[in-house]
Amino acid sequence: MSRSRKLLIGTALAASLAAPALAERLGLGRPALPEEIAAWDVAVLPDGTGLPVGSGDVLTGEEVFLEVCATCHGEFAEGLDSWPVLAGGRGTLTDPRPVKTVGSYWPYLSTVFDYIHRSMPFGGAQTVSVDETYAITAFLLYSNGIVEDDFVLSNENFTEIVMPNVDGFYPDDRAETEHPLFSAAPCMENCRTAAPEITKRAVDLGVTPTDPDGRPAGTIPPL
Repeated sequence: MSRSRKLLIGTALAASLAAPALAERLGLGRPALPEEIAAWDVAVLPDGTGLPVGSGDVLTGEEVFLEVCATCHGEFAEGLDSWPVLAGGRGTLTDPRPVKTVGSYWPYLSTVFDYIHRSMPFGGAQTVSVDETYAITAFLLYSNGIVEDDFVLSNENFTEIVMPNVDGFYPDDRAETEHPLFSAAPCMENCRTAAPEITKRAVDLGVTPTDPDGRPAGTIPPL
């Protein structure tokens, strides 16, 4: 028996012997408690699902923002150094260098709240309270000219806020529209559906190189 065949048989035998052991429970850990699951379940959806009860006003949001956010994002949410700018940029998304902010780019307010509540401030995630998160979100809305300075954001009026770029996104339907075009078996014979036809010549398209006198490059001038 060849060496390679012996190795193949040995590997298969080892795998068959190890499979039952790997399939057995290792006896490590325990099921997560409901309160532990709830602590991680902080996602907020565009329709308001997952919003915690609470509220916060613009002026309180400005105070909290100055305390925990301005170090990176600036006092007016203008962004410092390489940290993201959060306000302004309206109408720049078609520019060569668009300014993507809460007001110019983000389509749903729930994404703003969720991100702040889940991940901010940098290095101290989830250290701001629910009411502070509402207040910071309200301040960002004000900074982008979406609400007035006396606005109070809460779980009750949250879904009434329509972001400026809410219609700037569309569903990714490539799985339905493009994948079938590239996943079908390729045609290997008798694929032509019509006789070939010349519709344009290079000289008509203006891509033929020319000599200084205007004739196509490489042609022999008439005698």
